[in-house]
Amino acid sequence: MSDRSPLPPVRLASEPELARDALATPLLARAARLARWAGPATRIDAAGALVEEQLPAAAEVLGLTGDDAAAEASEAWRAAVDTGLVEIADENNENNEDNGEDTGAVAAGRELRLLTGGSPHDVLTVWLSVLDAALADASVPDLDGLIDAMDEGGTVDFGSLEWDPQAEAEFLDGVLTNLYLLTVGEDAPGGPVPLPALAASMIVPSDMGEPTNDILQQVSDAMMRLDDQFRLLEPVGLVEYRPVDEALLDGAEDGEGADGAGGADAAGGAGDEASAPVDETDVSRYGMVRLTPLGLYGIRARLLDAGHEAPAVGDLADKGADALLDGTAAFPPAAAHAETELWLARREPLAAAGELLAAARGTDAGAPLRRLRCQQALSLVGAAAEPALREVLDDRELGGLARVWLTERALADVPPPSQDMIFWLTIDTVAAQLAAEGDSAELHALVQGLAEQHGGFFAAAWRVDHPQTADVLEAMGRLHPDKRIAKEARKAAFKARSGRGE
Repeated sequence: MSDRSPLPPVRLASEPELARDALATPLLARAARLARWAGPATRIDAAGALVEEQLPAAAEVLGLTGDDAAAEASEAWRAAVDTGLVEIADENNENNEDNGEDTGAVAAGRELRLLTGGSPHDVLTVWLSVLDAALADASVPDLDGLIDAMDEGGTVDFGSLEWDPQAEAEFLDGVLTNLYLLTVGEDAPGGPVPLPALAASMIVPSDMGEPTNDILQQVSDAMMRLDDQFRLLEPVGLVEYRPVDEALLDGAEDGEGADGAGGADAAGGAGDEASAPVDETDVSRYGMVRLTPLGLYGIRARLLDAGHEAPAVGDLADKGADALLDGTAAFPPAAAHAETELWLARREPLAAAGELLAAARGTDAGAPLRRLRCQQALSLVGAAAEPALREVLDDRELGGLARVWLTERALADVPPPSQDMIFWLTIDTVAAQLAAEGDSAELHALVQGLAEQHGGFFAAAWRVDHPQTADVLEAMGRLHPDKRIAKEARKAAFKARSGRGE
């Protein structure tokens, strides 16, 4: 994901809850069990993998049976080694080097002790290492393909595989980022995402109407790759995954393609909006995937490591009011409300109100939106904050919102605002709404209401000594549906700029 614009805020489970989830994931639980089982008698090859003769014993320790038991035991061992749950000392002797085995060099690693005696954060750090290893494995072609591409010297000819390791890893990262956005976005569907929609979100151009057959084939191929990858990623706890129906996979192997009756339609319809409603009874056969709470934590951690701004609700709870008001400026309403509640919970109401009001002052471009967020935060504060609001009644920037707060609580002795204060607060409110929502339906209604309620509004508004008066009047001229009133607004904007010598 090359775009570095802030991502929507995510609500994460608590670290203790996430740590419990991490310890219960099949891959980490198995890796930890093998790390406790391993010892001086454990036989490994030169690459650190368990020798074939050791796999039945490892599978028995894990309680695995069936045709895949050895492969699953080998995968768990590899995860234990990759993440430091098992340490392999450099103690090879000549005989072991000759037969490719290393004995007596295996011991439990420091990371294993973190799982049993560390903090929840320590546990999650180990789990993130397991996740990184699993994602690396998921980006590698199947073993049969690697063997077929290996030359006589044991070197893999990646060119013959038509496989670019970096491109494959970036594709999977992009898919997981899109899945994250479809989970945390304000308009997120809130349920599992159809695999055709997720694949299409990476391949179908946003401005494409009807996808071509070539694009649909690319989506189908991507679905098959993602089906294999999500099957590998489910045991690490990243996703909940309903795989592609085996009957469809059999059809694909027979040359019928995996985007048959429902898949092609689902892929084509998903290009414009991956979160669009779908017919689950049909599309679910093509795979459904959802990030788990642990998966949300993991993908966010990876996004942060990659330099993205990926806020989480609660990040601002221990910061100052200025950080709260600026940080929640771009949050959706529900996330801003939740973040503010957490911030207020750590402070006394009177002190919190004073801090919020002080942070809301300013004449910079972001000040109106800070004051709007301040007003919304103060709506959650009880009557104990009253003295702080009365202190700013004569403040031009804050006196208007203070009167609104006191009046809403039916408190006595609230002085009426001056005409100048009313107009200043009106311009400030419209400026804040423009910054928060752009040309929203609510703002259209506000603009129409102002012009209707105050016949001489524009004749007076252009004189308001607010740094954004001209910008607000221009926006009102653009937004008002009545051409005559829109023209009045534009004239008023011109007067505001001329009056300031602009």
